Amino acid sequence: MAEVFGAALRLGLTSFGGPIAHIGYFRREYVERRRWIDEHGFVDLVALCQSLPGPASSQLGIAIGTRRAGVAGGIAAWLGFTLPSALALVLFAMLATSVDLSAAGWVHGLKLAAVAIVAHAVLAMARTLTPDWPRRLLALAAAAVALLWASPFTQVGIIIGGGVIGWLLLRPPAVPVGGPEGSPLRKWVGVAALATFFGLLVALPLLRVAADFHDLALFEANYRAGSLVFGGGHVVLPLLHEGVVAPGWVSNDAFLSGYGAAQAVPGPLFTFAAYLGAVSSVVPNGWIGAGIALGGIFLPSFLLVWGTLPFWDALRSATGFRRALTGTNAAVVGILMAALYTPVATSAITSPLDIAVAAGAFGLLTVGRASPILVVALTAFTTQLIRGS
Repeated sequence: MAEVFGAALRLGLTSFGGPIAHIGYFRREYVERRRWIDEHGFVDLVALCQSLPGPASSQLGIAIGTRRAGVAGGIAAWLGFTLPSALALVLFAMLATSVDLSAAGWVHGLKLAAVAIVAHAVLAMARTLTPDWPRRLLALAAAAVALLWASPFTQVGIIIGGGVIGWLLLRPPAVPVGGPEGSPLRKWVGVAALATFFGLLVALPLLRVAADFHDLALFEANYRAGSLVFGGGHVVLPLLHEGVVAPGWVSNDAFLSGYGAAQAVPGPLFTFAAYLGAVSSVVPNGWIGAGIALGGIFLPSFLLVWGTLPFWDALRSATGFRRALTGTNAAVVGILMAALYTPVATSAITSPLDIAVAAGAFGLLTVGRASPILVVALTAFTTQLIRGS
């Protein structure tokens, strides 16, 4: 466990650039440097984690840690990879709640950086997940539905609808290349983990209504987001916004400021939940709120990885599953397109100068291929100079 934690902590401190870049860091660390897993086994686990809802890079770390040291190894791998960014974002939340930063130019710059980064994510995901017109039309339809019928359940319905359309109409992708790898977990463990995952997904909303307990409400909102987001990373933005901003727990300005700050730290973007828990009004203690939110959003990843590892070889070759996943991925692009317009752009851009700054940041990401942390820093600095406050 100590060995797994140390390797994951090294990655958690240095892995900038989002989930795709994280997979590259993982390959160098676990395949080339430590030789814990061979190339075929690594590709197989990548395929598994990209097929599950939730943060793919965190799930990949959990899977590799589990293979190395069992269930405890999976927990150790998650802790090492997640703690650095989570702690940094909670400290930023403490600063934001103790000092009035609403008028600070650099805070507005974080919001503009979020516009550019989400736009870049939409473009990159569209190229990969909607390469043909049937999937592009599905993404556009998903975006229209998300904009016209905004509710906490709209995104869930879009994801399910995309999966059904994909299963019925779309061509499945090829089976990922990679040799079968024996699972370290028995099948009964997988059944128990999946039963727990679905049981909590159904029971938590009912308990939230019955108990009217604030801590449980915060946990349920984050568990739902971690359970239903296909594509990971930026795609969690709409569900988290619906979960914490719509009920009034976190202001829209605080949400976007934290989202911008999350781009400047290494590790998984899902640790943004720790920031939201820390600034949330439903839990007075910021550290406790951060722990509840972080546990809620990452628990589905553990249950899904441990639940599917024993059955992955059979699942990955099922044509119907791959068709449904194709439709779900296209729907995810549409959800993110809608989120780019509102709340991200409509809340952050208030003047023509804001448009110019956001466009410059987008150009740095796409044409200049600059790292997100550099874009965040430059955008915040530029906006601070312009606003002078």
